[in-house]
Amino acid sequence: MKQPTPDYHITLDGRDLTSRIAPRLISLSLSESRSDDADTLNLTLNDYDGKLAIPPRGAVLRASIGWTDTGLVDKGAFTVNEVEHSGSPDQLVIQARSASMTKGLGERQEKSWHGLTIGDIVRAIAGKHSLKPAIADALSKIAISHIDQTHESDMSFLTRLAKRYDAVMNVKDSNLLFMPIGHGTSVSGKPLTSIELTRQNGDKHRYHVSERENYAAVRAHYHASGRAKRKSVVVGGEDNHNTKVLPETYADEATARAAATAEFNRTKRSQATMSYTLSMGRPDLYPEIPVYLNGFKPDIDALSWLAKKVTHDISDGGYETVLELEVRDDPTSSRHRSHFRKGGQ
Repeated sequence: MKQPTPDYHITLDGRDLTSRIAPRLISLSLSESRSDDADTLNLTLNDYDGKLAIPPRGAVLRASIGWTDTGLVDKGAFTVNEVEHSGSPDQLVIQARSASMTKGLGERQEKSWHGLTIGDIVRAIAGKHSLKPAIADALSKIAISHIDQTHESDMSFLTRLAKRYDAVMNVKDSNLLFMPIGHGTSVSGKPLTSIELTRQNGDKHRYHVSERENYAAVRAHYHASGRAKRKSVVVGGEDNHNTKVLPETYADEATARAAATAEFNRTKRSQATMSYTLSMGRPDLYPEIPVYLNGFKPDIDALSWLAKKVTHDISDGGYETVLELEVRDDPTSSRHRSHFRKGGQ
């Protein structure tokens, strides 16, 4: 039986370079992240005869990856931001970032936002940078009485806003994404179907549990209207000896509660992590996809996982995918997965 072969398609400013790259490719690495980190594409090429041209910074690469027997998955456009030529033997290394991460998104701004919703703010910034907003309804309607953007880029400001509401903020292929973490949908709004992986799918894993951030509760302070003293809200238990206190004082109770809830959820998710290398690459996997594991330790199998980062590596050794996972739920109270086994998600 013929073994499937890794496949890819690369264009540079619209010109197909696949056949030129193929005999020279040493490695192709494509990393997709759910956070504000840009997706990155790295190409390492053999320049043994000195005939490779160095692409200019700002040139646009487009990449699709997959297998010869199952087809390719489009991974979007990337703007060349770093190039390195070294030798001997002579090699050309090209690094490119998500093409939609425009320079304008990184320029610092001064602005105050009053009496708006998150949807209003995200749509305004998306329009300013010619991006298509993709905002979850639950987040879009949240009212923001006042927030300042002081000497802060639009990217940094939106990242801060997303963290306050436990959301994903990212720019992928001309979409400005603002969704709750674990939202279970792709950038285009399509549902991400849960996947189940077994020990046979890979040959390398690392499971880690830490008590470092095992807080019983999170406290956030806010200014009560007409009162000189600060007030606070607590999310979680009332254990005063194991409560994380947020350093910022918020404008009102609703904002403080949202920030405390987001931080409480984050600390619970980060207690257990898992990295897993799939020996046969999966181009259809993306950050935020729900993952269930079987065939590891019972403690690992019992948890519901969420992909935080997905890295695809193609080289002479084949094509493998590395998943960085975090728990979807509090690892101290593992959810049984009978619903998943019945076909639910």
